[in-house]
Amino acid sequence: MTTEAPVASGRIVLLTASHRVAPGLLSWPAWQTLHAADRVLCADEGHPQLPYLREAGVDVEIAAPSAQELVDACAGGRTVVIVPSGEGDRALTDGLAGLAGSGRVQMPDLELLPGSYDLPGARLIDLVQVMDRIRLECPWSSQQTHKGLAKYGIEEAYELVEAIEDGDRDELREELGDVLLQVVFHARIAEEDQDEPFSIDDVAGTIVEKLIHRHPHVFGDESAETPEDVKEHWLRTKAIEKQRDSVTDGVPLGQPGLALAAKLASRVRTAGLTVPLPAGEGIGYELLALAARAEEAGTDPEAALRAAARAYRDAIRAAEGHAG
Repeated sequence: MTTEAPVASGRIVLLTASHRVAPGLLSWPAWQTLHAADRVLCADEGHPQLPYLREAGVDVEIAAPSAQELVDACAGGRTVVIVPSGEGDRALTDGLAGLAGSGRVQMPDLELLPGSYDLPGARLIDLVQVMDRIRLECPWSSQQTHKGLAKYGIEEAYELVEAIEDGDRDELREELGDVLLQVVFHARIAEEDQDEPFSIDDVAGTIVEKLIHRHPHVFGDESAETPEDVKEHWLRTKAIEKQRDSVTDGVPLGQPGLALAAKLASRVRTAGLTVPLPAGEGIGYELLALAARAEEAGTDPEAALRAAARAYRDAIRAAEGHAG
């Protein structure tokens, strides 16, 4: 009595690729599998990968087989590669799962082959794309200007600081996203400027160049052993870049008063200047002196006052009978 050899069931390969990576940039294992496959199928005739696959000599059939048809196509040990659509082929994968679970069908080997991966920061591409669509289609967002959004930038920055002080990680993540939205929103508006347009890539490119230039101990030949050394590098390169006439140049006068006073005191101390505090009567001059003293001692007076104010807020709520 002879025993028939089992029929090879073949292989189904689901080839995935990130939409955040340029089409055609696939891994070497992906290209090897595509060229060696008996059939390559794609249900979406407008799939962005198709022109590049065909240019590379891969014969792609536009077809949407059922799960059973796909299993049959693998009979005899054949390999079939599926290039899923951007939304994924849920009906097909559910059908394959159903056949496998029935126990009545000899299933081919099923392999998920990532052809490309997201790099860190890839979701920022999604944010830029979403912002672009909102700017074009949203009645409110399409009318916004830099000036109109300015107040939201200030509000979001304060909410971020509050989340940091509260130590709430979920809130911190959300508020960082809100601050990031302001950056992307303003950059999208800037693209439409008729005289001096710039994009989010220009914004990112500018800060990348600045960070590299101001960290010669990381990207250059200089060395820094302590945080103080790093600050010295930063201030020196910043002074060369800005070529300012006064140490007060670049200090925003619109910031909260205590923060402004501390920043001016910091600039004076860092520059090695001797500038007596102005004499005068009233709480303003007293607060100025306190802010300068706090800065010299390494304390942020604005943060210190906020902490005290929050304690005062808690005391008020306790007096009102509120818990927590």
